[in-house]
Amino acid sequence: MKPVIALVGRPNVGKSTLFNRLTKTRDAIVADFAGLTRDRHYGDASVGGHEFIVIDTGGFEPENPTGIVKEMARQAEQAVAEADAVVFVVDVRAGASAHDHDIARYLRTAGKRVVLAANKAEGMPESPLLGEFYELGLGAPHPVSAAHGQGVVSLAEAALEAALGQPLPAEPDDEGERSSEQADADAPIRLAVAGRPNVGKSTLINAWLGEERLVAFDQPGTTRDAIVVPFERGGRRFDLIDTAGLRRRGKVFEAVEKFSVVKTLQAIAEADVVLLLLDATQGVTDQDAHIAGYILESGRAVVVAVNKWDAVDTYAKETLQRSIEQRLPFLKFAPVLNISAKKRQGFGPVWTAIADAHASATRKMPTPVLTRLLQEAVLHQTPKRAGAFRPKLRYAHQGGMKPPVIVIHGNSLEHVTDAYKRFLEGRFRAHFKLTGTPLRIEMRSSKNPFVENGREKGR
Repeated sequence: MKPVIALVGRPNVGKSTLFNRLTKTRDAIVADFAGLTRDRHYGDASVGGHEFIVIDTGGFEPENPTGIVKEMARQAEQAVAEADAVVFVVDVRAGASAHDHDIARYLRTAGKRVVLAANKAEGMPESPLLGEFYELGLGAPHPVSAAHGQGVVSLAEAALEAALGQPLPAEPDDEGERSSEQADADAPIRLAVAGRPNVGKSTLINAWLGEERLVAFDQPGTTRDAIVVPFERGGRRFDLIDTAGLRRRGKVFEAVEKFSVVKTLQAIAEADVVLLLLDATQGVTDQDAHIAGYILESGRAVVVAVNKWDAVDTYAKETLQRSIEQRLPFLKFAPVLNISAKKRQGFGPVWTAIADAHASATRKMPTPVLTRLLQEAVLHQTPKRAGAFRPKLRYAHQGGMKPPVIVIHGNSLEHVTDAYKRFLEGRFRAHFKLTGTPLRIEMRSSKNPFVENGREKGR
């Protein structure tokens, strides 16, 4: 089992920068703002061939926190409880503050092995400023610069030795790489939960996990980063991604929120399935349609879940159903399910729909079957003639997955109407039972060998 190392410290000391450096990613938002990270953020890291899990946490205030800060403190405390060792990050240039002493006191009572990381020490590895941090009673500080990568490897080795309780063993043997196909088959399904601010995304993921894993607070914009949480259900592994709520462009004022929007769009683009969460008490808004449109453009499989369904009356439910049909007609292929995240109702059908959507997005469609379906469709209804040309559809094959792409070859296919493409899409969907995923159809016309530069040869 991989050891777990948690990064804790007061706000704006560089925990997320260190997290990104250790995981060799940019998964955590980094900016010169205090209180940017709010949830626990997990990532895989390795040093000298030894793998471990690192947890990024929000700014830690163990002494009488209130409001959103209290929720952030709970997340940090939970990370400490889960960790085998803790890296306490302090700011060399700011010196040891009363806040640092409070955190050190908490870590000593928690009984965890602690490694002290004195960050922002670029160019000053032997500075007398390091002496202040001996007062914390946590041993010698390790001078590092997360932004420049200085001292990070030795810090990671020290933290890993603390987590294991012994010196690092020899580098493990390389077991060889598995084939990419096998790796894809074993990879967890990336499930992004997207929607407007305050529709209950974090509450839903907490309900699935059965713990207060994410900060859920009655304030729009609580989640700022795209948080990835490993999860297993029915023998199937998932990476649950809680995204920041997407506001209208005119409502995004803070630079931090602009970063959050970018991370949310990236999370949607990189997901296998997106759960679009709507709020039954507010209906379908322009922003819901905007998010749905982006999911469709990204080609992601999608399931629509209407949260807070228990909080509206029968008339509101009927109005909402009509509103979904009218404002989200381009998501007709997506199942629409009703849930209550707080009461944990309706989760079973949602998981079934998610599994079906992922299976549809990765469905293999043999060329002979696609060609037969195409020929049957043409016999049932031929495409309309466009002037002197009638499109001739000859054969089809699969051109990709996530989303499925069907490439049709023939002559004069540029004259195939959108209505006829929708007719073909319906035939393909019905046969392969594709639900919850977009289906893209590409037309490729063969070139006429007797035409050169727009004129027939010999004329």
